[in-house]
Amino acid sequence: MTTHPRARRRHTAGRALALGLALAASAALTGTAATAGPPRHGTPDFGPNVTIFDPSMPVGEIQATLDAAHARQVDAEMGTARHAYLFKPGSYGTAEQPLQVKVGYYTEVAGLGATPTDVDVNGKIEVYNRCLADGGAGNCIALVNFWRTLSNLSIDIDATGQDGCRSSANFWAVSQAVSMRRLDIAGGNLSLMDYCTAGPQYASGGFIADSRLPATTNGSQQQWLTRNSEVAGWSNAVWNQVFAGVVGAPDDAGFPDPPYTTLDTTPLSREKPYLFVDAKGRYQVRVPAVRRDSRGVTWADGLTPGRTIPIGDFFIAKPSDPVRVINSQLARGKHLLLTPGVYDIARSIQVKRPNTVVLGLGHATLTAVDGSVPLDVAGVPGVVIAGVTIDAGPTESPVLLRVGAKHGRNHSTPWNPTTLSDVYFRVGGPHIGRTDIALEVNSDHVLIDHTWVWRGDHGVEGFTEGVNGDTDRWRTNTGRYGAVINGDHVTATGLFVEHFQRYNTVWNGEHGTTVLYQNELPYDPPTQADWMNGGVEGWAGYKVGDRVRHHTLYGGGVYVFNQNNPSIHTENGFEVPVTPGVRLHHVMTVNLSAGTIDHVVNGVGGAADTTRVGAPVYVAQYPVP
Repeated sequence: MTTHPRARRRHTAGRALALGLALAASAALTGTAATAGPPRHGTPDFGPNVTIFDPSMPVGEIQATLDAAHARQVDAEMGTARHAYLFKPGSYGTAEQPLQVKVGYYTEVAGLGATPTDVDVNGKIEVYNRCLADGGAGNCIALVNFWRTLSNLSIDIDATGQDGCRSSANFWAVSQAVSMRRLDIAGGNLSLMDYCTAGPQYASGGFIADSRLPATTNGSQQQWLTRNSEVAGWSNAVWNQVFAGVVGAPDDAGFPDPPYTTLDTTPLSREKPYLFVDAKGRYQVRVPAVRRDSRGVTWADGLTPGRTIPIGDFFIAKPSDPVRVINSQLARGKHLLLTPGVYDIARSIQVKRPNTVVLGLGHATLTAVDGSVPLDVAGVPGVVIAGVTIDAGPTESPVLLRVGAKHGRNHSTPWNPTTLSDVYFRVGGPHIGRTDIALEVNSDHVLIDHTWVWRGDHGVEGFTEGVNGDTDRWRTNTGRYGAVINGDHVTATGLFVEHFQRYNTVWNGEHGTTVLYQNELPYDPPTQADWMNGGVEGWAGYKVGDRVRHHTLYGGGVYVFNQNNPSIHTENGFEVPVTPGVRLHHVMTVNLSAGTIDHVVNGVGGAADTTRVGAPVYVAQYPVP
């Protein structure tokens, strides 16, 4: 299937985004950590942007709360509202009155059970296409359905009251920075494409982990990673569908027709920490254990292996809390829970102690102020950063998240890696942003489990439309490198990096492993001279350092859409040392109707040019056998 890049729709989308921003700014958020339903003794103060549901509440009341939330957030792509909706253990929705939920931007929906089966939703939890033209009737896409989370519950699909098409599946039509984790879905089909609207219905996701899934329709999803799960069936692939440790995954022997990449086990995994309520009503955070060469879900036999941390061991932060207070609490040995909201960070949040957990709810967002490094993690073992978005500010930062000192001692261990789960980055979009590097990993033994590192190709920063606007964006929203990996033995499962102005990803560490890589080169270089790496035309989307001798990539794609100047060339999508220990499995480039990538990797593979728009150029193995 072919597709079109998100930016081609932004002329129409811009008006919808501006309206969404205004709605989000003016909306009064419903609920508190103790707002939906009567407060219970011992419930922590999670602030005004967390709503906790109890199974004793009327279904209609829960439905009304979530319908209002979706109405506020459905078009709020660049808005500032953040919210988490949490369900205490029990059942929600009935055969007569199913609970049917739609999830908008910056919204987290999660169960508070110790296992996914502790919270059961009879109904649906969905995301539909946004229709950005013709008064909401045309240009229906999921290409900009970003930033939302669904986790730790069961869904018994019940479409009672929905029309024929909508009743055919639970729809989850999303793109980057969206995760589905710890889900048990039954009673119908799951579709990752919304095929019930007008076209073109394109989608660019996505990530599922630790979930038990019914028959699943991939549909128009360009790329997807499903990790450590069970699936009853999978319909198709578009460009780059990757499975790792998935029971029931399709075989990849026919690659690239279909373009599946299937690993029997996941080399390294650790599930994201989750908040839960125990049998005595006490709030706790479960931190899953590290697994190697694993397969299937962690909760098949009950509680996920790991450790439990009482909520009292966390400092529960609000956006109004000064960083000095947060750092003082971390220094005292507290873990950190970031409640939903936007935090202005003028000095680094410093995580210095081993095994510290930083858990964000509701897409908590850290914004750099005055060129700060918003989050700085020392080179110590076992730190877990999860559920956090980090934004560049208008003054250039050297880096947005640093893991380990670049030239210092980093005390890491292979059995207790520092882990980043659902950590997202933005340079531009909601406002002007500038950084040299977004993510820098200097420590050894680090696991990156799902990240989107994004230099914005569209936004509400005030640039003019068209070529002049693209040139303004290139000159103003500066981000040179997306992910820079200097540590050894770093593993990435679900590495999405887009639109940076030099190397999107540069991997200098030894023994690195990536399972699914997705990249779009920048849309906005004004001239070929602006897109030169010395004497080489362009910067590869994935660069392995010249001195590296061992590296493995499974399932990688680099896409080109040079809309600002379609004559621009990029010599290679991937650039790696030619050595037996550096191996790429199932990589591709694709043209989205502007610009050219001349080769897939190191001069191997044909040109992804405008003679084959939407038709990938594949290299099954590199070095070529």
